[in-house]
Amino acid sequence: MRRTYIILLCLALLGMIALAASALCGSSGCNASPASDELLWQLRFPRTMSAFAVGGLLALSGALMQILLRNPLADPYVLGVSGGAAAGAMGSTLLASAGILAFSDQWSVHAGALVGALAATGLLFGLARRALLQVAPKSAESGVRLILTGVMIASGFGAFITMMLSMAPDTELRGMIFWLMGDLENSILYGPALTVLGVSLLWTTVNAARLNVLAHGDATAQLLGVPVVRLRISALLAASIATSAAVTVGGAIGFVGLVVPHALRLTIGNDQRVLLPAAALMGGSVLALADLLARTIVAPIQLPVGVITALAGVPLFLMLLTRSRA
Repeated sequence: MRRTYIILLCLALLGMIALAASALCGSSGCNASPASDELLWQLRFPRTMSAFAVGGLLALSGALMQILLRNPLADPYVLGVSGGAAAGAMGSTLLASAGILAFSDQWSVHAGALVGALAATGLLFGLARRALLQVAPKSAESGVRLILTGVMIASGFGAFITMMLSMAPDTELRGMIFWLMGDLENSILYGPALTVLGVSLLWTTVNAARLNVLAHGDATAQLLGVPVVRLRISALLAASIATSAAVTVGGAIGFVGLVVPHALRLTIGNDQRVLLPAAALMGGSVLALADLLARTIVAPIQLPVGVITALAGVPLFLMLLTRSRA
């Protein structure tokens, strides 16, 4: 128990350092006294909090997906939720630019992404309800069915995204592509994102012991009195809502939900009572620091934060795979 507190305390300290660095530093300089309150409180602070919330949601969702699918290579996007959010964002942007929707571009992206993510989640639950409602005799059966369903949903939404990009006017095309690579610039929903992160953490804290048992297989969990079907549906719903909130706020940011839980599992073990809150803290810290790099590395040009997470995530994940193989 003492080790658990030490780990979480260290990660909380890392999170505070990352938040302070991201809020105080930027393309206009790095100092403890920003030039104006507007720069700090209206630009950097909302973006920093959005980055922390999105990173925490993605890492927490990735950890839940890896438990549910019993696959260490699972990530928050494997079940097609991000595809639905991207398609919704692209569609609403096109409708707003055509004057059909009475939203500004900023609000149309967020609203469309949320609607698309929820639609993808509903479609997943409808198509995969058989896999969700049965206790598979082999532990991997339900996970394989969920993955296949999610891959097909993601492929379908991917086709819609490609079609809309080909139809988009040149004035909207760059913004749409930028959002697909991860965009935290229009971070007006950091409050709701932080709320979703807090509720998700509360749910995982209450159910962490049951998730530990579920990780050993459906049959084992059922024999030990765990309500397998209810817990699986609840965990999948929690992961889907977390992913929906993250994609709605920050776009499609890759590798955080894959690398962070995997790295923590190799470092601190597979106890969900520690792993899940640790993933949220580390994921938020990592994305806040990645966003800082995206804003400063080639200043005054801002890179999509997804580019930074991919450039750092690919070699790190290959290193983790090598270590786990050894």
